[in-house]
Amino acid sequence: MIVHHVLFWLKADTTADQKTAFRKSLETLEGVESIKTLHIGTPAPIERAVVDTTYTFSLTVFFDDLAGHDVYQTHPLHLAFLDGFRVYFEKVIIYDAE
Repeated sequence: MIVHHVLFWLKADTTADQKTAFRKSLETLEGVESIKTLHIGTPAPIERAVVDTTYTFSLTVFFDDLAGHDVYQTHPLHLAFLDGFRVYFEKVIIYDAE
């Protein structure tokens, strides 16, 4: 199993409508056939020194294997998301785990 966890920090001037469109575009990724489970989130209201709540959106995707991850990386839905929304990224951090 491969877990692909992406944290997005959007630019400070991103509007509420743009954030809504961003989330809807993330939701389209569920159409990638190699994805087993997908979760989109925002920071939980947890106040602990070890919890980072500075990001805007979290995307966690589960794949059966590395081949499924590789399909996702070049899938038209993923590429469309990147083409349409990378302009809003201030920062992105990705954690991939097996």
